[in-house]
Order: sequence, then structure tokens, then C-alpha cells
Amino acid sequence: MPQELEPKRMTLQVSKVQTPMRIDRYLAQQVENATRNKVQEAIEEHRVLVNGKPVKSNYRIKSLDLIQMTFLRPPAPELAPEEIPIEIMYEDEDLLVVNKEAGMVVHPAFGNWTGTLANAILHHIGKDADELDRSGLRPGIVHRLDKDTSGLIIIARNPTALHRLATQFAKRQVGKVYKAIAWGVPAPPSGTIRTNIGRSHRNRKVMANFPFEGTEGKHAVTDYDVAEDLGWFSLVSLTLHTGRTHQIRAHLQHIGHPILGDATYGGATPRNLPFSKGEQFTRNLLEAMPRQALHAETLTFRQPTTGEPLSFTAPLPDDMEAVLRKIRALSASNLA
Repeated sequence: MPQELEPKRMTLQVSKVQTPMRIDRYLAQQVENATRNKVQEAIEEHRVLVNGKPVKSNYRIKSLDLIQMTFLRPPAPELAPEEIPIEIMYEDEDLLVVNKEAGMVVHPAFGNWTGTLANAILHHIGKDADELDRSGLRPGIVHRLDKDTSGLIIIARNPTALHRLATQFAKRQVGKVYKAIAWGVPAPPSGTIRTNIGRSHRNRKVMANFPFEGTEGKHAVTDYDVAEDLGWFSLVSLTLHTGRTHQIRAHLQHIGHPILGDATYGGATPRNLPFSKGEQFTRNLLEAMPRQALHAETLTFRQPTTGEPLSFTAPLPDDMEAVLRKIRALSASNLA
């Protein structure tokens, strides 16, 4: 689902030798990827201040003027096709199902304008991409995965398919199952986590849990099931009933079992496990898993034109399998 964007603030001081010109023209030249229309929009909404005061678009800048700007969305370059390898699990005239690798950003955003899945998709579908709206930098993207979460994602190839698939997501008709490697073993071994999820008051880039019956945040519901009890760790299967930002990561932290490698939600700090060299073992695990050990394993939905049920499963990626082997070997040695 779309992620809320933080405002971007910039400050410029006009050069002492700058030739006087309209501020909208000046900022369109000075701010990378900005357009004159976007600058004028910001000026009209009083998001551009000169020497601490709002101005009009025809204001002529003067030597040493101090300009402060706030962009609700950072100025973005035009989205362009890029030849980037992607693993396609399924493709028809309406959609693709891609097994996204960890580390790939789904769509361009501030700091990641290129090298994204969206760029790769435009290249892959070629001229068909002309039908898709690129203005929001999410052509055909119905839902999203965090950069460091691997696994399945659906991409629409045309506007009709995009609308119908988005409707399935909105009506919660899409089945989504994830696998995660968690610290510890949840008890009971299966259950449902219900909280409201919203932005943290301390850090708006982090999601926080609030009471399910409260007014803060939005309802978030996750079913969990321990697929493998590994002693000090567990492989957990998770089914989403809602699609909140960072839902699984925040929910597992909420029940005291954060995802291994998740620096944002308490899963990337070494722990001193109660056996010889226990802390070093966890340090080694975190070096092998420098991202949250979370994988979008299964997607179930209906083909947007025919209504045919479709279901896809992507195996755990190599890094998660390698970490599981280390943990299983430890678990077996402690049981011997």
C-alpha cells in the first residue's frame, strides 16, 4: 500500500552576484527535478518563504535572499525504463507476479530515483507501459513490499487490471502469507494479533501499536503460526488480514518476538544466549542477515479479467535458508 511521504525541506541563499529574476523561474533552475508548475504550487500554498515571509510567484529575488521551501513530495525525475533483471513467476496480458529480491526498492522515492522495480517493469512490458499512469511513480503497482523484504508482488499491465486488482485488495479478497525468522518462540504457538497501527509520536518513520479499540491509528490484524520451533528462534508463518505499513514487523515486536535483523523494530541487536559463545553466535547471524528476515511467500487472488483463482508461492531466499541452517544446527546440538 502507498507509504506516507515525509515533507522535504530545503534552504537556499541567493548569491551576492545573482541577476534578479522571478522566484519561480529561479527555483525551477536551482532545485533538481523541480518544475516551474510545482514551484508555483508551493508558492501559492505558502510553502516557500523569503526571509521568513511568503511571497508571490512574480517576486524578484534579490542578493542574499534566504529562501526556505517545503515540498510535500520531493521533486521527482521522469520515470524511465531500465534493464534490470527480475524474477517473473507468472505473466499474462493483464499482470505479472514478480519474486522481488531483498534490497530492491519497489517504486522511486526520495533518495531512490532509479534502479527500482517500477523502472524494471517499464522496461519489461515495453510499449504496453504507455497505457500506465507514471505521474505517481507507481505504474501498475497495486501493493508494495519494503525494500528489505523479499517475495511476491503483483504488477498490473493496464489501467483496467490495476483498478480491478486494487479493488480486490481494498475488499481484502487477496490472500497474503509471509514467513519470518523471529527471536524466540511465540506462545501460544498460534494466535491473532490485533492492534491499531499508526505513526510513532517519537519518530514518524516508525510505526507504533495503539489499542485496537482506541481512536489512534488504523485497525491491523495478523494471524501467526509457529511453523518451526527452533529454541531461541522460530520460523513463523503470518497471514495478513489488513495491509498497514510495517504491519508484520510492528506486530511481532508488539508480542515480544521481533524479526531477526530488523533494525527498526528491535531485531538487530545481538543477544547473549545462555550457552558458550551465545552472543557471538547471534552476532554472526546478524552479519549473515543484515536485513529483516521477512519473505512474502504466498499470494492468492483472482485474475482481473477472467476471475480465475490464481495462487503463487515463492521459496525462501538463500539468505534466510542459510540462517535457518545455522539455527537448526544449533537447535539440534542442544537437543543431542
